[in-house]
Amino acid sequence: MKLTAIKAQQRERGRLNIYLDGEYAFSLQAILAARLHVGQELSAEEVSALQAADVVEKAYERCLGYLSYRPRSTDEMRRYLAKRALESDAIDQVLERLKRARLVDDRAFADFWVDNRESFRPKGAWALRAELREKGIATPVIEAALEDLDEQASAARAAERAARRYARYDREVFTRRLIGYLQRRGFPYGVAREATERAWEEMRAGQVPGTDEVQGTVR
Repeated sequence: MKLTAIKAQQRERGRLNIYLDGEYAFSLQAILAARLHVGQELSAEEVSALQAADVVEKAYERCLGYLSYRPRSTDEMRRYLAKRALESDAIDQVLERLKRARLVDDRAFADFWVDNRESFRPKGAWALRAELREKGIATPVIEAALEDLDEQASAARAAERAARRYARYDREVFTRRLIGYLQRRGFPYGVAREATERAWEEMRAGQVPGTDEVQGTVR
């Protein structure tokens, strides 16, 4: 089969239409079409290889968009690609390419996840383990990412933020509700209780941001 024309697609930027023996045959990503030239002879096997490579290239481009929102684990990327009906071999090729480019790295992802939670939504080690397992992260990688986690400090931050919503209650109700909240966020009972007692004392002293208005009304 002779390659008789290569034309840019109007509807999809970055893709080119390939014409064989005067007729439209298929389209390719520009990076793959750049290897071709008009007048080139292509065997059926070469055409099949180009089309298979195009599937991988297009999937890779989609993955770059998916990764632009936040880092992803290998398992997240595999599920994302599987939903697009890619064959397992194509999925493996895309993932290998992403890993070579260091765009997918489970250890880096686990560190990111723990750091992000620490900064915005503090959780205990139990909850973080569950979340990372759900993302397909291996146990040794999870434990390495949690090695420096300070649950007491995390619980204190979570308690300080949540104390405002329970500030109108007396000490008994405040304690019960805040401990329950912290336990639901994966903190052990002892850690949750210690953080709750500290939050109560700080609130009474007017040290918890946003709780000054209840000073003198709490018991």
